[in-house]
Amino acid sequence: MSKTWILLANSRHARLFERDSRSREFIELADFINPDDVTMRQTVAGERHGSAVKGHGPAAHIGTQFEPRSDMDEKACRGFARDVAARLNKGVVNHQCDWVSLIASSQMLGELRALLSDAATEKLRGSVASDLTRYQGQELRQRISEALATV
Repeated sequence: MSKTWILLANSRHARLFERDSRSREFIELADFINPDDVTMRQTVAGERHGSAVKGHGPAAHIGTQFEPRSDMDEKACRGFARDVAARLNKGVVNHQCDWVSLIASSQMLGELRALLSDAATEKLRGSVASDLTRYQGQELRQRISEALATV
């Protein structure tokens, strides 16, 4: 019997599941929330990614512009990815899983792959750029199975 860890992630939320080869059931092992994202949501409007801002920057005379993604957003994502990857790396080293699969938003997938240890990279069965963190129950199981069927 082999165990596969399946990580679902985006820059704000990650969920780690275990699936054994015999029962094919999913067991949720961990639920991660990016603590920096909570802080970022509490900032005033206009300081975050994608916030509409009036009267700032070169397009101020037009009335509204969208601010580019901030370095703070990228740092928060990178730090969160580091924490999540550390959990995966530790699980591989401690032989808690035989395989690892990643299903994550494009940005988070890139961050995670770069942070996996050599041992975890060897155990990587596949990765899919998709955000499934919002799904629950049977729909989640179905979407995970569909995503993993493509790798």
